[in-house]
Amino acid sequence: MTAEAGSLTTAAAQPPGTVVKAKQSLGSRLAEAVSGGLVRVFLIVVGLFWLVPTVGLLLSSLRTPQDMAASGWWTVFTEPSRLTFQSYEELLKNGDITSSLLNTALITVPATVLVVVIGALAGYAFAWMDFPGRDWWFLAVVGLLVVPVQVALIPIAELFGRIGLFGSILGVILFHVGFGLPFAVFLLRNFFAEIPRELLEAARLDGAGELRLFARVVMPLGGPAIASLGIFQFLWVWNDMLVALIFSDSGSQPITVALQTQVRQFGNNIDVLAPGAFISMVIPLAVFFAFQRQFVSGVMAGAVK
Repeated sequence: MTAEAGSLTTAAAQPPGTVVKAKQSLGSRLAEAVSGGLVRVFLIVVGLFWLVPTVGLLLSSLRTPQDMAASGWWTVFTEPSRLTFQSYEELLKNGDITSSLLNTALITVPATVLVVVIGALAGYAFAWMDFPGRDWWFLAVVGLLVVPVQVALIPIAELFGRIGLFGSILGVILFHVGFGLPFAVFLLRNFFAEIPRELLEAARLDGAGELRLFARVVMPLGGPAIASLGIFQFLWVWNDMLVALIFSDSGSQPITVALQTQVRQFGNNIDVLAPGAFISMVIPLAVFFAFQRQFVSGVMAGAVK
């Protein structure tokens, strides 16, 4: 009775509207500390630290070969007037680099578009169309995800050599499409399967066929997932060097192979390598930031579902 009376007296002594907080555990206090402003500042500092190589590459591409040989790129902060676009002018005069940039676009854009279109059609078919062996075919597609690219390099190279595709842009595109489709079908099938069945049945009752249903209902709803897939495929193909190094020749090589060739042939050709590497890096970054909102929406939708 005495303990109860003491607790009641303590509670009555509290001012009106006062909230008595329970004693927090050590884990709760650590979680609050981690989510505080100090950690955010630390993460910003880490992010800026990771940007240092990118900034260094940009500043190096704006310096003359003589300045790069004499001092480091960080000296431009004391002499910013020495920055010049001479290296980019030399880059535009280098036929190998400019043609490789065009080849990169000719490889990346069709490989991305084909994977997205075919993957979306196949994903819709696996999700909402009934056909014999549908589940077994889907399991076969999922099984292809574990096949490494290195295993198929020699057999496909021999096949392309027999049919005349080895060393051509079309051969590189087909290889990227073939290895990009399993992930595309797996991703989009799982996303399309979460669309409410009632919505599709209502569209069918209104007279919509499968193609119209896919174009008017499924594609708009699957926009975030399709944008995420497109970004992944674009980045993978643009930055690839292994496949292009094997399946392309001097007339169809992309920028990654062209830069590697410049390093092998001209070890001090930094006035071409620096701007070429920066352009090769900044284009996929621009694509990512252009579709950043759709990419985040697709990732969040997949996490919720």
